Amino acid sequence: MTPLPLHEVHAALDARFTGVNGQEAVADHGDWLAEHTALRTAVGIIDLSFRGRICLTGADRVRSLNGQVTNDVKALAAGSGCHAAFCSPKGRLVADAFIHALPQELLLDFEPGLTRSLTERLEHHIVAEDVQVVDVAPYYGLFSVQGPRAAEVIGKLGLFPLLPTGRLASVSAPDPTLGELYLMEHQRVGFPGFDLFVPTDALAAVLDKLAAAAQEVGGRLVGFTAFEAARFEAGIPRLGVEMDDTHLPPEAGLDRDAISYTKGCYTGQETIARIRTYGQVTKALRGIRLADGLATLPAKGDRLVKEGREVGTIMSALTSPSSGRHLALGYVRKECNAVGTVLVLRTSSGESTATVVPLPFD
Repeated sequence: MTPLPLHEVHAALDARFTGVNGQEAVADHGDWLAEHTALRTAVGIIDLSFRGRICLTGADRVRSLNGQVTNDVKALAAGSGCHAAFCSPKGRLVADAFIHALPQELLLDFEPGLTRSLTERLEHHIVAEDVQVVDVAPYYGLFSVQGPRAAEVIGKLGLFPLLPTGRLASVSAPDPTLGELYLMEHQRVGFPGFDLFVPTDALAAVLDKLAAAAQEVGGRLVGFTAFEAARFEAGIPRLGVEMDDTHLPPEAGLDRDAISYTKGCYTGQETIARIRTYGQVTKALRGIRLADGLATLPAKGDRLVKEGREVGTIMSALTSPSSGRHLALGYVRKECNAVGTVLVLRTSSGESTATVVPLPFD
C-alpha cells in the first residue's frame, strides 16, 4: 500500500489508517461520528492525497482529451472545469474524472489506483500530437475542505483574494513560502466545498493552517469513513462502489453533469447517443429506504423484487449517522423506480420491504 505523504503527521494526530484501491488513507482520527457531524454542521478537512492526479500538457492536449471523455473539454476556458467519464467502445464506464482547465495544462483528478491505466489509454491515442501525460501526484497533494463553513476556512488562510465561483471553477495563488497553490470549487459530499492542491513540500504547513482555521469555526480533521458516509447520504455515486464497468454512465446519473450530447466524437459515444435518441436507460441508480427493523444490512448484489420478478440490485448500504435509518443505493428498472415505489428486498436472511426515496437522503 502506497503511504500518504503526511503519514507521520497524521499518525501524530492519532489517525487510524485504511486502504483505498492500494493507496493509504486516513480512516479517522478516533471518532468518525464526530467527524461526520462536523462535515454536516461546520466543516471537515480531509487529506485526499491518495487520489490519482495527472496533467496533460502540450498544444494538442485539449483535442486529445476531448476525444476520450464524455464531456466537452473544448468548451472549458482557463479557470473552469467539468466532470467527465471515460468509456469503453461499447459505452461502459471505465473511469470518471474531474477535469480542471489551467492556463497551460489540463489537470485530472480521479479515483486512486487508475493512474497507470488512464495514462496508458491517453498515451495510446496520441498520434503525432503535442501532448504529454504527467503523473503529478508526487509533486502535489490534495486537501478537501467540505461543509457549510468551508468558505470561511479558506478565507482564514489569507492566500486567495478571491474564491472560485461556479462548479469546479479554479483560481491559483503564488506564495513565496508555500509555492503555487490551486483552489477549486468542489462540492464532494453535498455541502459547499473546495479542493486545495498543494506542493508536496508545503503539505504539512498548509494542513496545520487548515486544521487551526477549521477549529475556529467548530470543524475538525476528518477521515475517509465520515467522508464516505456523507457522500453516500448525498446520493453521489463513487466508482468501484455504486458504479463500475457493467454500467453505462447515464444509468449512474452522470448524464446530469458529466455528458455532453452536442460535442464531437469520443470513445463510447455511439452507445450513449443511442440511449438518448431512443429513450431512457432500462435501469437507474436510486435511493432505497430499508425496513427499520433490519438486523443486518444487505450486501452488494442482493436483489430487489417486485411482484415476484427481480427488478433491481443493491450496490451499497448504510445505517445513516444523521437519521438512524437503514438506507441503500441500488439500480432499479425504470418501470419500478419512481419515488414511493415499494419493493421487496431479498437477502440470505430473508425478505423485507424497501421503498424508493428521493436523493439526497433526508
